[in-house]
Amino acid sequence: MTEELSRTSALASRHTALGSGLEDWNGMGTAWSYNTNPNDEHDAVREHAGMFDMSPLKKVFVRGKDAQAVLDHLTTRDLSKVPPGKAAYLCVLTEAGGIADDAIVSNNGGNEWMIVHGSGGTMALLAASAQGRDVWLEFTDDLHDVSVQGPAALEILNAHCDIDLAALGYFEHTPATLFGHACRISRTGYSGERGYEIFASAAVVTDIWDKLAEAGVMPCSFTALDKVRIEAGLLFYGYDMTEEHTPWEVGLGFTVSSAKGDFRGKHAVMAAKGREKISNVCLDINHSDMVEGGETLLLDGEEIGVVNSPCYSHRLGKSLALAHIRPGIAAGATLQVKSEALDTTATVVNSPIYDPQKTRTHG
Repeated sequence: MTEELSRTSALASRHTALGSGLEDWNGMGTAWSYNTNPNDEHDAVREHAGMFDMSPLKKVFVRGKDAQAVLDHLTTRDLSKVPPGKAAYLCVLTEAGGIADDAIVSNNGGNEWMIVHGSGGTMALLAASAQGRDVWLEFTDDLHDVSVQGPAALEILNAHCDIDLAALGYFEHTPATLFGHACRISRTGYSGERGYEIFASAAVVTDIWDKLAEAGVMPCSFTALDKVRIEAGLLFYGYDMTEEHTPWEVGLGFTVSSAKGDFRGKHAVMAAKGREKISNVCLDINHSDMVEGGETLLLDGEEIGVVNSPCYSHRLGKSLALAHIRPGIAAGATLQVKSEALDTTATVVNSPIYDPQKTRTHG
């Protein structure tokens, strides 16, 4: 598997030392598991601080006088409302209004923006939006992304940073020096906790990782990441959303700035509003472990959906999953969950099931 990988994290040696087999995600060896118990990693994120190597996300700088216009055409958000030092979570759409990817766009100032995206089609669509424009695109794997998440993240980072990160608001970012190394720190994450993403070059990221570990931040695997993001109702492209889905169907309608000018897929996505075929929900499954995913969901014997992203939360004592079901089925409904190996029930619950008021991320 590893020989097929086209991208390498500078932290690969740290992951293998912790027991990772460097499984592929987005073309990069990724720590899907360590020798440590993912439940302990989960606890670290919820109670203290954990860190994830999110470098498999693709980082692209968009520079030049047309940079904002290009990104405005590419994405669903009105970027005139994203000043320097701010970032926005948004969707990249197909011409048909389906979700080609999700991403975070940051305004670095001076006609420089950065878009960080997952495994969808952003790169090709960005290049298409840039055609004939005064803009320069730079994809970089030298820039790594270490995500430090948890209630102690601020205190730990602040003790080794040249600026006061307490002043950094949610979805704000700034150049900084951390453990003596230049980096950019963004108050973002994928955990349902207050957290920060550290963007640093390959030359310094290993030392930053090591010093974070020395400061008590626990290295965490993508298995633990799945647990915290499902609890927090956060979607994973390719599982919880694909080109087959519109933002309205998966709870991402808030990313669509309908009043802004033209953007790819605008006509189609606006026409699709109110015509949702599915709804993204969280399930509390009557099961003592994580289900496999892909199970059929039925209501009164009729197939009405499928399980997409399952996990078992030892903290909540629940088998959870994000699922797509027929629209109009309210929280509290009981569904049948069926596969060759399983026949049980699940309750539709309000999402996010963890910290529904989002006080921990936003506070």
